[in-house]
Amino acid sequence: MSIVRFFRLDEHRTTVRTEVQAGLTTFMTMAYIVVVNPAILSAAGVPFEGALFATCIGAAIGTLLMGVLANYPFALAPGMGLNAYFTYTVVLGMGVPWQTALGAVFLSGVAFLLLTAGRVRALVVDAIPRSIKTAVAGGIGLFIAFLGLRNAGIVVANEATFVTLGTLAAPGPLLSLAGLALTVGLMARGHRGAIIWGILGVTAAAMALGITPLPESFLSVPDASETFLALDIPGALRLGFLEVAFAFLFVDLFDSVGTFTGLAEEGGFMTKEGKIPRVNRALAADAVATVVGSMLGTSTVTTYVESAAGIGEGGRTGLVAVVVAGLFILAVFTAPIAGAIPGIATAPALIVVGALMMRAVRNVPWADPTESVPAFMTLTAMPLTFSIANGIALGFISYALIKVLAGRAREVDPLVYVLAGLFLVRYAYLAAG
Repeated sequence: MSIVRFFRLDEHRTTVRTEVQAGLTTFMTMAYIVVVNPAILSAAGVPFEGALFATCIGAAIGTLLMGVLANYPFALAPGMGLNAYFTYTVVLGMGVPWQTALGAVFLSGVAFLLLTAGRVRALVVDAIPRSIKTAVAGGIGLFIAFLGLRNAGIVVANEATFVTLGTLAAPGPLLSLAGLALTVGLMARGHRGAIIWGILGVTAAAMALGITPLPESFLSVPDASETFLALDIPGALRLGFLEVAFAFLFVDLFDSVGTFTGLAEEGGFMTKEGKIPRVNRALAADAVATVVGSMLGTSTVTTYVESAAGIGEGGRTGLVAVVVAGLFILAVFTAPIAGAIPGIATAPALIVVGALMMRAVRNVPWADPTESVPAFMTLTAMPLTFSIANGIALGFISYALIKVLAGRAREVDPLVYVLAGLFLVRYAYLAAG
């Protein structure tokens, strides 16, 4: 069977050339993850080369499955926010070994796959208030941006005020700010690879100024032995599903569903009834990629909203995804270059991605305090408590409580009360411990 017939290019009014060009565009807009994800995971103790290998191969497998099984031009990679939760909340915050955290990611992927197979996803998603869904995305954006500001040295710790402004005249913050300006400027001009060019620009300047050393080589085969099958599933089970794996599952569930919906609407894939054809196949690709990614050594793999760049270039079929998958495989061999990229170079990418994720909050009904206050709690708790899980929990608890006190308890789906109750039990358990 030819490529044209397999991906139904004629039916979608596209060509091989258009699909390949769209694939290149999508990859360029999300290629920063090849650098940023290993950098974040290495802070948790995950070996950098192993994390880079897992990032690229996990992304390639998930994206390939998306293209071949679901025939959608959507690309997958380890999710921003989920990798931050993995490193800063679970490993560094809770003191969980990274191997055990990978076990929790594995369990969340298996649970996600079972929920998808059982079509339970629709029941859960429909029950969650839209204001909380959008606030989760925005809160993760704030959290990611905060990490970027910290890595750049723009925001630093302070005993009296917790945080304060760093020394902007120092070389690191200056280069990060310049990289941020370059990235945003290129984005405003419509350059698809703005984020990766910003990273490369700051890295080149840092190397020229002697702030960071040159790479010892340019191409190599990364050593993945330290992360391959390093996950500790028994240890994750001893943590308790609600403690860590549920948070991974929850964020991935709503992030993927929200991304699918937005991309399907932009690409014209939705039916007149507002449904997405083959959505279970797409969600299955997401879940399988997470399971495989955890076995390789990376945090949750999910669908990327940057896929919209390829759709904007005319991409309409899974051939786009196949092209992106191939490019991720080639990126495996760039470990020496990626390892030489400093945190001040990836900081602008974190800030920009965080800003883009904040677009979701426009859907919060800010005039209604029973909706806006829980959403605001979700938004602010994530960066201020340095925990995505805390933001989700406080959002659910406050939503259920405020609706009851306002005499509008019937507006809340019973499942929301169940989830809020589970979060309360979790906090009571932690306090007792």
